[in-house]
Amino acid sequence: MDIKGLLFDSNGTMIDIQTNEWHDDLYRVISNLLSYQGIALSPAMVKKSYFQIMKEQQARSAEHYPEFDVVALFREMVARNATAFTHSLNPEQLVHLPHFLGQAHRAASRYRLQLYPGVAETLQRLQPAFTMAVVTNAQSAYAVPELNAVGLLHYFNPVIVSGDFGYGKPDPRLFETALQRMNLTPAEVLFIGNDMYHDIHGAKACGMKTVFFRTNQGLQEKAGVQADYIIYEFPELLEALRFFQER
Repeated sequence: MDIKGLLFDSNGTMIDIQTNEWHDDLYRVISNLLSYQGIALSPAMVKKSYFQIMKEQQARSAEHYPEFDVVALFREMVARNATAFTHSLNPEQLVHLPHFLGQAHRAASRYRLQLYPGVAETLQRLQPAFTMAVVTNAQSAYAVPELNAVGLLHYFNPVIVSGDFGYGKPDPRLFETALQRMNLTPAEVLFIGNDMYHDIHGAKACGMKTVFFRTNQGLQEKAGVQADYIIYEFPELLEALRFFQER
């Protein structure tokens, strides 16, 4: 197999991340931030509004695997609760406010953000030989900054984020978009992910060979889905590549 490109999932595959979008303290932070914008919503009201608007977004979607838009969500929350004070704010501040609230929401929900062992060293070895890209179910407001925060962003081009498209993996269009921007065919690209359904099933449906990285996250089994190779430590990807290249 002539492998020219490597396509990675991000969270749960390269990045060991823990978040809790249900914790009440998170919505206390957002409630306090909104108060500086002239919007008086209790933490409980912010939490209810957050999940209600997300549900509305997904209900309006015609997609089979709908993805929400966190910036649009907070834009709607601000619009529904804006006061005269809110409207008196600097227009540029109001434009950027939903993006800021999306990042603040993510930051307050995050408890862990670190690389799995061996990720950086392995990518450094792979970069000279392969085109490398990411396709992830996430939001650009924080997916790209998180890749940067752990020192990985410069390894990948493109970075395909589901929130920019309105649908998520395993929708084949996300994988196809990545392949098109890599200017490679499915037969030339190896996919590496940690979720047997969203990652492995989706990539295989597009014709790619797959490596399943069994980590502390993601769906470990899916009926009818089998990866072409399984690794238990990230550096084992080097051996997986040798396996495919010799076939």
